Amino acid sequence: MTAATRARGAATWIDWVEVSAMHGRLPAGYDKARHRPVADEPFPAGAATIRHVPALASGSTRIRPLEAASRVIMLALVAVLTLIATGDPRQLGWIALLAVTAVPAFVAREDSALATAGRFAEVIVTGLAAGSIANATEGATAGFRAEAILPYLAVPLLTAALRRKPTEGAALLGVAAVALVAGGALADLRVLTDRGYLAAGGQWLVMGAIVTFAAEAMREFLLPAEPTPQPYAEATRLLTQLRSVARSLPGATLDPGGISEHLLEELRAVTPGDRAAVLSASGGGRLVVLAQTGAERVDWETTLDADSAIADAWATQQPHVASRSQARTHRGGEVSSLVVPLVAGVRTIGLVILETDAGGAYPPAVVQSVTEVTGPAALRLEAALLFDDVRSLATNEERQRLAREIHDGVAQELVMVGYGIDNAQATLPEGAEETAEELRTLRGEVTRVITELRLSLFELRSEVDRNGGLAAAIAEYARTLGTSAGLRVHFTFDESTARLPAATEAELLRIAQEAITNARKHAGASNLWVTCTVDPPYAQIEVSDDGKGFADNRPDGRYGLTIMAERAERIRGRLRITPRHPSGTTVAVVLGTPPRRDSVRDSVSAPEGE
Repeated sequence: MTAATRARGAATWIDWVEVSAMHGRLPAGYDKARHRPVADEPFPAGAATIRHVPALASGSTRIRPLEAASRVIMLALVAVLTLIATGDPRQLGWIALLAVTAVPAFVAREDSALATAGRFAEVIVTGLAAGSIANATEGATAGFRAEAILPYLAVPLLTAALRRKPTEGAALLGVAAVALVAGGALADLRVLTDRGYLAAGGQWLVMGAIVTFAAEAMREFLLPAEPTPQPYAEATRLLTQLRSVARSLPGATLDPGGISEHLLEELRAVTPGDRAAVLSASGGGRLVVLAQTGAERVDWETTLDADSAIADAWATQQPHVASRSQARTHRGGEVSSLVVPLVAGVRTIGLVILETDAGGAYPPAVVQSVTEVTGPAALRLEAALLFDDVRSLATNEERQRLAREIHDGVAQELVMVGYGIDNAQATLPEGAEETAEELRTLRGEVTRVITELRLSLFELRSEVDRNGGLAAAIAEYARTLGTSAGLRVHFTFDESTARLPAATEAELLRIAQEAITNARKHAGASNLWVTCTVDPPYAQIEVSDDGKGFADNRPDGRYGLTIMAERAERIRGRLRITPRHPSGTTVAVVLGTPPRRDSVRDSVSAPEGE
């Protein structure tokens, strides 16, 4: 192992130890006293994946020079003061003894027993020296002479405080008091009755206590705040509770669409109406329709910057009654609208819209009854939306992690295998035609696998863009795979300006990707037809090919189809797999009920060949 490798490994070990110690999980191979691994385990497995936490290492490097400098400066200061106070060079012997007791602070590890013993020795020697120096000569008072060396008490106390050892600091103060009494008694008992000596000793003991408290504040200034496990512990606690609650809920589900439909059913019992919908925020100042009821599909106003009761109710968090429809288009005639915000805590998470083709349908009593129903429902809906967010974040992070591992791992290794095969082909002797043919076949297979990996990476990293929409994401994926497989792709899009919830769009995209991938890999098709119809909360994605289809028209048992069915069930959709005539297969996923024919606007229908 090179020196550079050892240095990098040692740095990684420190990072890992700091994070592990923070969470109370140190490995068996960790020598706590030395803050490094034992000899037979140089670096822990997987340590390189832990993020750097610099607080402890950087703090130690800042404190140590301060301790050393304070000792050197204080030794020089008390030496000068002792000569001035006593005029006796022989008293410098105490300074030399103090210097000896300070040596462990320079050479020993800061948390070792030797360093601790050195600090206690410094306090004892300072107390004994104070008594001796106080009795050294006539003239000046004993207190004046003792104060020549007593300032050194601050040094070990400062060190203990900077090391976050309050118990040791208190013990040092107690030992200092005993040492002052012992020093005075050993020098001359009359020193103990000298008021100046007693005052000087008491003064410096109080000063030492002040230094201890001041050093704690200094330490907070010198050291950056150490990361705490509190956010992680809190996240673990909340996620554990979420799992337990999710399992205990009726139907064991946290589905925003299902909760919204149940809410509309409850409201139908409170006040009959012709149309109703539940909307939630989707980002970008727009709302998405989670559920709606009525004889016909309604193109609801979903922008929060419009001049409407929807925008007013969202902004004020108060119910709003209006005498005009909240739909973008309406046949006209008398109408009553009630928009009730769904407020969880202090945050508006959605809206309930109720409409009826009659005037004055929502008096204050009805509004109050509706509010009593929507209050508890808001909490349920918020829990479902948060659960969806957590699940989406975890899923996206896992997909990105897999993409990185594939790109940095097996993909790179396969490229090197391909280079090796090319090199072997170039160095074959003449006449080895059979071997050359086998190498060409192997090289073609490696190239095919690398292409599949690249397409898998593209699939893992494909997302529904907030501005582009579901149809654009499906089209981009179909074009890319069609080009790689030589498929002619035909698109038909009929997409409303309203959006589906982000989690629903993501699941529909994955279902479409799986259907397109199956057609490319297994169908042997020449043409691919992709149809995308979106009119929230309704959506239909259909992928058809002119390939060989399923044997005996029995698609069940295939793992990819099982995954598609699970995804469709998760968003309360229906998956249909049927044969296409005269040849091929059609995979369709349907969400909600179809709208009336003229409800979807701003649509585009564009056949495109690849």
